[in-house]
Amino acid sequence: MSTRDDHVGHRPVTAGTLAHRVPDLGGLELLLAVARVGSLGGAARELGITQPAASSRVRSMERQLGVALVDRSPRGSRLTDAGALVTDWARRIVEAAEAFDAGAQALRDRRDSRLRVAASMTIAEYLLPGWLLALRAQRPDTAVSLLAGNSATVAQRLLADEADVGFVEGLTVPTGLDSVVIAHDRLVVVTAPSHAWARRSRPLAAEELAATSLILREEGSGTRQVLDTALGGLARPLIELSSTTAVKAAAVSGAGPAVLSELAVGEELAMRRLIRVPVDGVALARELRAVWPTGHRPTGPARDLLTLTRG
Repeated sequence: MSTRDDHVGHRPVTAGTLAHRVPDLGGLELLLAVARVGSLGGAARELGITQPAASSRVRSMERQLGVALVDRSPRGSRLTDAGALVTDWARRIVEAAEAFDAGAQALRDRRDSRLRVAASMTIAEYLLPGWLLALRAQRPDTAVSLLAGNSATVAQRLLADEADVGFVEGLTVPTGLDSVVIAHDRLVVVTAPSHAWARRSRPLAAEELAATSLILREEGSGTRQVLDTALGGLARPLIELSSTTAVKAAAVSGAGPAVLSELAVGEELAMRRLIRVPVDGVALARELRAVWPTGHRPTGPARDLLTLTRG
């Protein structure tokens, strides 16, 4: 003998949003499975849920819609007339949801097919190559483009939607960007072995460093910002260059002292092409940061790259 819950004859609540009045996709998929296999137990097995959970889900739909959907008997389960009609509607909803899901996956695939990175020079030259190699091992099908410039340029690229994630070296985060610290760095004063500072026995004082013309990065770079702040805006440029490599080459040639990231001069110091000059009373430490437009935390390949930088 068929059984039904008495409550399904009650009038359903019609107030509230559509989400409160229409069964969720899980319930509709269950109803389609019952129609397909002819039993609630078989439908539960097909969907990987328990039979009690399936029964509960059907009762919930019946309460929500205010009609009986499934007749249950020892011989199995069959759809009521109302259930058969609802199943036809459900099939269209599930097909639309499948199309929606396929479209969303296509959007993710398009997003994941490329990664645009903007990075200030030191990070672009000395840290990003290793991170990008690790990312390629994870995402071999993602094409990566790297835009290298100073920290101000990185901010401009991100705010113009010309990059998905950026990396900067300065003391402050450019306006309009969120950030996270990924590493720490320190600037060092270096000079060629022929320079008088290479043979000095005592550290440089801030006043002496500020009074000396130096080979410097251009204004807008994170390196220049840290030095200008440390010297109260008194840094004197002998030459201003737009890349760390150019500053380093000029210092190696003997053109004058330079201020560079520790990351950039390890090989030159080890081979004594450059000499590190100790400095006293000058704050040259800095944080390296990943940045992105405020409220738009990286997703997809950009998120994976960010994870690698902090590993």
